[in-house]
Amino acid sequence: MFQKTLNQESNQTQSRLYLSLARTPAEVAEAQRLRYKVFAEEMGAQVSGTGGLDIDGFDDFCDHLLVRESSTHQVIGTYRILSPQQASQAGGYYSAGEFDLSRIAHLFDRTVEVGRACVHQDYRSGGTITMLWAGLAKYMQMHHYEYMIGCASVPMNDGGHAAASLFNRLKDDYLSPQEYRVFPHNPLPIEALNQEMQVACPPLIKGYLRLGAYICSEPAWDAYFNTADMLVMLPLSRINKRYAAHFLK
Repeated sequence: MFQKTLNQESNQTQSRLYLSLARTPAEVAEAQRLRYKVFAEEMGAQVSGTGGLDIDGFDDFCDHLLVRESSTHQVIGTYRILSPQQASQAGGYYSAGEFDLSRIAHLFDRTVEVGRACVHQDYRSGGTITMLWAGLAKYMQMHHYEYMIGCASVPMNDGGHAAASLFNRLKDDYLSPQEYRVFPHNPLPIEALNQEMQVACPPLIKGYLRLGAYICSEPAWDAYFNTADMLVMLPLSRINKRYAAHFLK
């Protein structure tokens, strides 16, 4: 059901990518291995798990979306998806560990949570994340979900100044209505940080906002990943029509 293919132009070669859901523990481990490479080795995050895998307690409850390169079948992009039913079994959404989600609790039966998004450094030209988003849209359509939430992260290598400045820049245009507002358990002290830096919006956050997502919170500090996380929510009803024609086929 997720057998989508895509031609992606790289600098030197043309790769053919395809999309699927992980069906076996070995396929889940491939996603966890890519996550470890990106989060631990590239970003320096303190991930759990052993043997070069990023593993946490939510993995067993999630569906794992995979993008592979067809000539090698290597996993080069992944997202994990937590459905409302599986969230109940897991004890709640992952993001509830970072935010008080009380104001949106009435939407949980129609809400999927996405996270652990990453793309191999050789495939970050756009085609891989486009395919992942198409897979997410298909998943939501098939199961009749209406809302997608997830933590959007900004690195804190500079102590949080870039994250504070980015939030300050985006809040006037993209902050959610009050009824969707959530509150960080460990808020980034943005008032004590420089909020006037000129910073680029990370591609993933930029993509969410172009699709029609809200930012539902001030940044929370994730000490394990050393990131500032904002909760984003994308109601399917708000998806930009130009993008909807591309993703919701």
